[in-house]
Amino acid sequence: MENFYLDNKDIAFHLNRLPLKEIIRMKENDFKEAEEYDYAPSSAKEALENYAKVLEIAGEICGEVIAPLAPEIDEEGAHLVDGEVIYPKGTQIALDQFRKAGLNGVTVPRKYDGLNFPTTIYTMLIEIVARAEAGLMNIFSLQDIGETIYEFADEELRQAYVPRFARGEVTGAMILTEAEAGSDLQRVKTKAVHDEATDTWRLYGTKRFITNGNAQVSLVLARSEEGTNDARGLSMFVIDRDETVKIRRLEDKLGIHGSPTCEMQFNGTPAKLVGKRRMGLIKYVMELMNGARLGIAGQAIGIAEAAYREAQAYATERKQFHKEIINFPAVYEMLTKMRVSIEAARKLTYYTSMAVDYKKLYAELFEENKDGEARAKMKYYTALANTMTPISKFYSTEMANKVAYDGLQIHGGDGYMKDYNIERHYRDARITNIYEGTTQLQVVAAIGGIVTGSLNEELDRMDASVKETAWDDEKRRIRAMREKLNTAVALYKEMDDETKAYHAGRIVQMATMVMTSYLLLEDAPVNGRKAKVARIFITDAEAVVKSADFTITDGDRTVIDHNPEIWDI
Repeated sequence: MENFYLDNKDIAFHLNRLPLKEIIRMKENDFKEAEEYDYAPSSAKEALENYAKVLEIAGEICGEVIAPLAPEIDEEGAHLVDGEVIYPKGTQIALDQFRKAGLNGVTVPRKYDGLNFPTTIYTMLIEIVARAEAGLMNIFSLQDIGETIYEFADEELRQAYVPRFARGEVTGAMILTEAEAGSDLQRVKTKAVHDEATDTWRLYGTKRFITNGNAQVSLVLARSEEGTNDARGLSMFVIDRDETVKIRRLEDKLGIHGSPTCEMQFNGTPAKLVGKRRMGLIKYVMELMNGARLGIAGQAIGIAEAAYREAQAYATERKQFHKEIINFPAVYEMLTKMRVSIEAARKLTYYTSMAVDYKKLYAELFEENKDGEARAKMKYYTALANTMTPISKFYSTEMANKVAYDGLQIHGGDGYMKDYNIERHYRDARITNIYEGTTQLQVVAAIGGIVTGSLNEELDRMDASVKETAWDDEKRRIRAMREKLNTAVALYKEMDDETKAYHAGRIVQMATMVMTSYLLLEDAPVNGRKAKVARIFITDAEAVVKSADFTITDGDRTVIDHNPEIWDI
């Protein structure tokens, strides 16, 4: 029997290795919930055992049921019949399996029938689901809609919607994008009109590129303030899809065929305001998108894990010149770099998930008692999470595309054929560095935190955490990379805006290499294999940092100065 948790020792390594005890204690309110719910843990040890059980259940469903159905899901795809979206048969089976196993409402409190798990464990689940079927992950992860309603709506809306998500009775959608408002969401034109007579909001407008737009319950970004044209006029609404919502078409996509992408029209759709007016984009959507970006990082790791395993199995079996191709240096170098980059992305994304957990937990603590220490830690982890989230998506999604690309290359001509799963992983990976903000937009989101020094305290902590002298050489190499990063940041601050935009990606790449090198080095003293992973990654990271440093310190503006002439042919 195949189990996508039990056969991936790296996930179990992190579950047992990550410093989760404080997060668990805070999430469980010092384990007081054990007095009210007989299934709530009474200790961190028991909580970790519960997480492992749920991961094992998910791993079995994904390995035994969903992964074998993935080729059929991809082939059938979602389709539109008489205005109604029909999921592929395999997707319907998968959602039913998740519902029966209680794998919904992962992060919401038990009060609303949720599991009350940390974001970090949810990220692990997302990765396992995505490894089985990437498009299914999009539907699974949209239970985030329930968490967003919990975080920002009043108690009446919480009671009305959150338990429905937790019980798997509804799926969700995040309805933001319009034809002229993709990344620039402040240009959203969909109107929210308040009906004074019935004290009801009604929505009018068209949205496109909406993942799972056929969901029963959705959050919609709409313009509630007449006469405005910026972010301050936008509010967030929750809707129950009814006959006023028309799904006009489904997009015909390169990959993730099991995930329906809808164009939608609202014709006076009844809606309820979530939170406060005018805060839709400024606060609520930004939180929702950060959660989605972290989910996409997990999705990318899952796809990469699947692609790597396909490539390794093929290389082990395929013979050329009387020996298996895995024994050729050109092939085993590719496989080794694939494996290292996946584990680097996993550690980076789990670390980011922990920062998000702390951010949310300290925000709740501050809301409850206005404690000064809680406020300071909330600010610290908010800055850290807001910087690390785009970095995680930046690295993980680019990594997934490279791993899928190399995995197909290892298959040679066979990889180009639909007889092998690798071509599906290759197609599915391509969307990850596009949706929820392209890689270029992740650079924009991350650069501010890097330049203002949001990572410095964490980098100092990481440097001090590995005390054994056996790792002095690795620390010296990382410190040299960090020094280059600091020099590059100082130069960056003096650049004009155009040159800053030109070099921002290099700065983010350098910071990613430094941060991830430290993270991998933390595991090196406790695991000989992880020590080798760290050394390989650090060696490659040095080359990336040196290249970026040379371009920045050299004051390169070649592309800026010559691009109009290059375009003109």
